[in-house]
Amino acid sequence: MRAQSECLGCQGPERAHNIANTWIVADWEAATILWREAITPRLTTALSEHPLLMTEPSWNPPKNREKTIEVAFEDFDVPAFYLAKAGVCAGFASGKSTGLVIDVGASNISVTPIHDGLVLRKGCVRSPLGGEFLSNQIRAYFESANIPLSAHYQVLSKTAVEVGKPAEATYRTFAPGEEPTESYKRFQEERVLTEFKECTAQVWVGPGPLPGNNNPPLEAAHAILSPGGRTFEFPDGHNLVFNSERFRITEGIFHPPSMLTAPNPDPQITPGLNQLIANAMKDIDVELRQTILNSIVITGAGSLLYGFTDRVNAEIAAAFPAPRVRVMAAGNSVERRYASWLGGSILASLGAFHQLWVSKKEYEEHGKLLSLFLGCKHVANLYRSQHCREEV
Repeated sequence: MRAQSECLGCQGPERAHNIANTWIVADWEAATILWREAITPRLTTALSEHPLLMTEPSWNPPKNREKTIEVAFEDFDVPAFYLAKAGVCAGFASGKSTGLVIDVGASNISVTPIHDGLVLRKGCVRSPLGGEFLSNQIRAYFESANIPLSAHYQVLSKTAVEVGKPAEATYRTFAPGEEPTESYKRFQEERVLTEFKECTAQVWVGPGPLPGNNNPPLEAAHAILSPGGRTFEFPDGHNLVFNSERFRITEGIFHPPSMLTAPNPDPQITPGLNQLIANAMKDIDVELRQTILNSIVITGAGSLLYGFTDRVNAEIAAAFPAPRVRVMAAGNSVERRYASWLGGSILASLGAFHQLWVSKKEYEEHGKLLSLFLGCKHVANLYRSQHCREEV
């Protein structure tokens, strides 16, 4: 839901507001406004003339499903509606109706096994080690190293300086009563942290935890961590070279005891991505494990970290040496970020998908109870039959 908070906080130095927690909508009034503003200017000007397909996480509670279908029909007045699972749509975006979908979002990391377009609920697991956690890791490191964090809106002009030298910049001043709120300041700082994640942060190749601290050092590790580094320039012109720090910042995602911030989340009880995958596979029938491990789909903006896919591949291969493991991740960053949207558009464009739409007439007859039947197994049959016809 990071895009939601960005939309609400992009108008000026006001208050940045996140309408959801762990992908579950908490502020329905704000969500309704945001959805309308996201759809009408870009996709259509008349919601009442077009069917609407939305996605939901596999842990979305029934009450939220009921509220979503209510908003669609009563507030948006759409003629037809469908609510699909985000994990299933992400799999469809990669051409897979069976597999293991690893989604690294803003608020958490989720691992969702799917089979023939159905979510295997007993294998669905998640952890709060998503993009926001990584941002907190970067903040913690900056504070411990006394590295000042500036935001773009604070800088009027800057002068180029050598690496490691103090910034030479002119900062913006605000009149009394016009200062940005603390939430807006943090929101703008998040943009800088996102740039750091995209340009500098890197994942240790693994398998196994990053050497150092309480972990035994390896010669191969020193060969990778020691030479060179990556330079990052802050908005005020201050720039530094980051060496092994760029690996240690991200290690908590895979090995929680290595995280820089504690106790929230608690590293002793929070599962890392390795453990999430193991827990998901443990609850899957033995007959399906080979097929699912052969189609592992990585999605989400957080998975764009340097080396993330290689680390996942190495960890899964080490944990499951017998089965053939195949990890897939879209090379295009846009496809990685919006896999659920792409999969949903593929699903809705199938010729026979009209059979699955819930019409407004059906909603008027049965009400919110229809939310219990959204996302049924007909989606898998429809998707599979469509692709069979295309191959023929």
